[in-house]
Amino acid sequence: MPTIEEIKKLAHDNIESVIEMRRWLHRHPDLSQQEYGTMNYVAERLREMGLEPKTGIGKTGCMAMIRGGVEPDSYCVALRSDYDALPLQEATGLPFASENPGVMHACGHDMHTSSLLGAAKILVAMKEQLHGSIMLIFEPSEEMYPGGARMMMDDGLFDEVTPNEIYSFHCLPEMDYGYVGMRKGKYMASTDELYWTVKGRGGHGATPHLSVDPILIASHIVVALQQIVSRNAAPMMPTTLSFGKFIGSGRTNIIPDEVKMEGIIRTFDEKWRLECHEKIRKISCGIAESMGGECDLFIDYGYPYVFNDDECTQQVHDNAVAFLGEDKVKWLDLRMTAEDFAFFAQKIPACYFRIGIHEPGTPFCNLHRPNLMVDERSIELANGLIAYNAIRALENRIKNK
Repeated sequence: MPTIEEIKKLAHDNIESVIEMRRWLHRHPDLSQQEYGTMNYVAERLREMGLEPKTGIGKTGCMAMIRGGVEPDSYCVALRSDYDALPLQEATGLPFASENPGVMHACGHDMHTSSLLGAAKILVAMKEQLHGSIMLIFEPSEEMYPGGARMMMDDGLFDEVTPNEIYSFHCLPEMDYGYVGMRKGKYMASTDELYWTVKGRGGHGATPHLSVDPILIASHIVVALQQIVSRNAAPMMPTTLSFGKFIGSGRTNIIPDEVKMEGIIRTFDEKWRLECHEKIRKISCGIAESMGGECDLFIDYGYPYVFNDDECTQQVHDNAVAFLGEDKVKWLDLRMTAEDFAFFAQKIPACYFRIGIHEPGTPFCNLHRPNLMVDERSIELANGLIAYNAIRALENRIKNK
């Protein structure tokens, strides 16, 4: 099997071309379900490696197989990245900033995709030594329901080959370059989107007694629903309910007919998740009715929580320690953010881990912000570690056979 030194050398030798790919992707971002340019670019880079990518999976997804030189059909490890961008106007001032107005890779998906392409270059160079196969998954639409993972699986991603294990990572701006983190078991929350229409009867703001004020009703709903987290959720069950939009299209002296609200509910237990939905509906509709109005609530059932398989996650941890050193590897806490990688993890033993991208000494900027920056040294680390972990996963399978 290839050594760490051999893998690190290939990662270093390839880094200029991989960074060039990252910068092209950053310059040409595509929104969810519109990633045709990104898909075609990724497919062309895979063809240059001698692979035969399949495109259009889940509309704009891409997949390719690296068949090892020994028993390629005996075992398969999948590696996944996402490649959609966000509707944000970039404010980094980078020379390779987005050329698409109002669209930006503000969640690091350009870094994820280029890192997986870099790992692919390493694995292709070593494929004759591989005992089994590697599936490369380039997923669209992670940022938009129903999520590219489910779309790709529904479109037959695993019809011919179902991987035995699957791995993915996400950049983490809270963590400095050079560090890696992971967590066993439950790691990221489920997420559901909530859409309310609160109906009343509008009128003149000076004669509120002749109206049914939907702004007042909606305000009571917002306040009352906080009890779901503070008084209904068990203290040991992380739960978040947040409102992100509240629109009543009246004026200073006009009470509107209705109010539109939007929010999210996130947690880590499927039974409690469904109970939350029911409580939200009963409280919302009950308050509206008691105040003379109506409430329509649509709950868009989203991603399940991400569950990291113990064995896969321990393997990533041990491989990261070997690759980087024990002081560079951290066990992480739960996160209330969500990921549609959860759909893959429901089907296949999985690990979703983190790679630090913050350049020490520079200001911190969170994900989904227009000035997000990536320390590009993290790309060399990522593509080397991804390749090493995949190779070791195949090697461990042989040892345990």
